[in-house]
Amino acid sequence: MFISNGGMYCFLCEFHELNLGCTMRLFKPKVTQEDYEKVVALTYKGIDPCKIKHTVKLLYCGYSYSEMIANLQPIIQQFKADKESVYNTWFINNEDRLKAFRSIRRGVIQVVDDIKCKRFPNDFKGSSLEFVLSVITEQKQVFEGAAHPFYWKPKLRIPDIYEHEANKQAFGQFLEASINAKSEDVIIREIIKLDALKIKGLGPAVASILYFLHPTIIPPFNTAIVNGFNFLFKDKKKLGSWSEYLKLREVLMETNAKYRSDLSADLGAIAGLMFEIGMQKLVLGSDEYLSQTERTKMERLMEKRHEEVRMEKEEENLHTEMQYHLLRIGNALGYDVIPASNDRSKCHAGKSFSFMSMPAFPAVDLDKETLNTVKLIDVLWFQKGTNNVIAAFEVEKSTSIYSGILRMTDLSYSIGDGDEVFYLIVPDKREKDVMLQLGRPAIKKLGATIKYILFSELRQHCDALCRFGESHKIMEKIAKSA
Repeated sequence: MFISNGGMYCFLCEFHELNLGCTMRLFKPKVTQEDYEKVVALTYKGIDPCKIKHTVKLLYCGYSYSEMIANLQPIIQQFKADKESVYNTWFINNEDRLKAFRSIRRGVIQVVDDIKCKRFPNDFKGSSLEFVLSVITEQKQVFEGAAHPFYWKPKLRIPDIYEHEANKQAFGQFLEASINAKSEDVIIREIIKLDALKIKGLGPAVASILYFLHPTIIPPFNTAIVNGFNFLFKDKKKLGSWSEYLKLREVLMETNAKYRSDLSADLGAIAGLMFEIGMQKLVLGSDEYLSQTERTKMERLMEKRHEEVRMEKEEENLHTEMQYHLLRIGNALGYDVIPASNDRSKCHAGKSFSFMSMPAFPAVDLDKETLNTVKLIDVLWFQKGTNNVIAAFEVEKSTSIYSGILRMTDLSYSIGDGDEVFYLIVPDKREKDVMLQLGRPAIKKLGATIKYILFSELRQHCDALCRFGESHKIMEKIAKSA
């Protein structure tokens, strides 16, 4: 049970049975693991200490971190000004990031459904959870290793959610409650309940899933983020502990509230800042304190990041080219065409996408959230003068195969009526991976018709498709099925 005190949370640690109502006193020492476990036990039993006749002692859960860092603005500005930082390469101007939120949410719902219906396997491999984590790990460097804690390690039996049925059910119930949660208090309560079960190996790595469900409430959590936090705030937070995570979260929430105008309500921004510091990609102040070994390591990291940004730019140019070919073919076949809403200002070969497409998205009967997601599909073809989707295309970069498949299945639920076809446009080098994923039983049972087209095939045959095609069925000439 957490009790708010000026933006920080305090932990309940000691009770005395008295008929004097609830009396509170604040102390300065840090909370201990024993104190936290008492809170966990009470909360899991459904006891609210503030509503029963107890005297409550409280321990303050840390120091005033806002006092430790008088002014973070220079650090934040340095973070935002670096064109190769995750703020610029992942957090802003990133349509793949925006698309991921709904895809991951849909994937988590599938995990819950699989657990409920006893379809969830006894291994991470081949599970719907693997699919969700694959989408998450595509989200740039911040989430690169997010799947590792969920790999089933039989000798250690961690995380123990695959062969232990009660733990599996508890994990599914936790995810379902988190999806449906409408407030911060509910999510924190569910975290404490999960922690109380002491499921071996199932720790705050789960926060990287929760972030995509509640980005303004739950920050992601990994080694680099913790290292950055500890360096910036002169702390010693540890991995693998929910109690440590919740303390770290409160500090980030307080700091983010103070600098929200410089960062974002979305906690991905401040988590990205911690990540950059933890990876030593963002040097605070002078680097004179660095040893030669540390300086060399930092320079290598900078070179690696520069190369990653260069390759991402090349991929983005290829992505734009493929969209251009699809818009051009759709127009030639007589359909109304439109690119993703945030791509209308793009151009290729001297042709602006806004000049090649419909002036506005057709009126469709969808809720706002679903409509916004549909508008982010890379290219849509509509029957002329209608809102009937004939074909949908997602152009995938080298790492976004999983999320593209999820978006297509999600789109089929939203607007599918049986006569449309969904295509993934994929790099040639990823063909085997696409075939493997599209052939998964979990994808086939969803019922969406998803085919794929290789970059080289679309580029090579674009002119011929425009010249000789009579309908969208001409795309079958270059499309492949798993």
